[in-house]
Amino acid sequence: MRRVKIIGAGSIGNHIAHGCRQKSWDVVITDIDVSALQRTRENIYPQRYGSWDEGIRLCQPKEIEGESFDLTIIGTPPDSHMAIARTELETAAPKVLAVEKPFSTPSLAGCEALCRLAAKVGTTMVVGYNHTLTPHTVEAAAWIREGLLGTPCTLDAAVRENWNGILKAHPWLPGPTATYLGHWRRGGGAGGEHSHGINNWQHFSRLLGQGKIVEVSAMIDWVTTEDGAEYDRIFQVNARTETGFTGRIVQDVVTDPTDKSVTVVGEKGVMEWKVNQTTGNDGLTFAPVTGAGREKLFPKTRPDDFKGEIEEWGRLLEGGNPSVSPISLECALDTMRVLAAAYLSGEKKRVVRINYEAPVTPDCLEIL
Repeated sequence: MRRVKIIGAGSIGNHIAHGCRQKSWDVVITDIDVSALQRTRENIYPQRYGSWDEGIRLCQPKEIEGESFDLTIIGTPPDSHMAIARTELETAAPKVLAVEKPFSTPSLAGCEALCRLAAKVGTTMVVGYNHTLTPHTVEAAAWIREGLLGTPCTLDAAVRENWNGILKAHPWLPGPTATYLGHWRRGGGAGGEHSHGINNWQHFSRLLGQGKIVEVSAMIDWVTTEDGAEYDRIFQVNARTETGFTGRIVQDVVTDPTDKSVTVVGEKGVMEWKVNQTTGNDGLTFAPVTGAGREKLFPKTRPDDFKGEIEEWGRLLEGGNPSVSPISLECALDTMRVLAAAYLSGEKKRVVRINYEAPVTPDCLEIL
């Protein structure tokens, strides 16, 4: 039986715990906040899944010092990821270490050192961009391989979701100011919290054979509040890849109803990928220039969003090749580079170029 440690008893920790228990894995949730552990047992988990699972062990970190785990998941705020991951790798390195998105703060501080440490101790690191592993994404990849689109022309990705959707899943929070969500430097705001948009764009660019984003031009709408929040509420990026392919990424914290989508325009037609296209269904459609179109719905519940990711962890635990994983550390670092480049572009009002040969620090960014 696989032994799993989940660090952080918040919303994501509960989702992951439930998913891992569906595979009969041995699950421990640990948190420095005793009230968070209590809230998990008494409120979050039973309200979502019907009853508390006595097979889940709840404890504070000191209670499991010295224990070993096959898989560790870090589900804490982004500005804590580097320190927690380093501690895990130095003291109890698992076979697979999964970190929630975004991987780090936009400063990129600690990324390079952590990558070297993971390689040294032999731990495979992955990051929670789970949209890349859902059934409708897998189907979209098949349509692309089939040649349905022909030569790709452009690509748009959007994650536009009002704060209300996030706060509804965290009812114990009074608002974005009370957490990292309202602070872009901590990994919040539209750019960090909704960085699935960047990652989705990059994933589809890879599927289309168009490579990495090397240039970005951003326009960002900033908000500063009297109670101390500072975040981007609208994050818009024009992107160009190493092949010259161009497209757009839009992320915001104001749109309601939510729009999580990818649109690929090809010479033969347009493919649209949507999360929650209809109630209880993700969707994939193709509208051709000529001939009959396609439409396919993928029934799902909220727990289903994590199934592909958890299956991928299982594959990696069995020795699967991490270099081909869409949630690999390399893919996540590409996302962090683009996020950092976009903020720099927005600040300087200039195009920023990304150097993938340079270490993952601000030095990999060049203002043009």
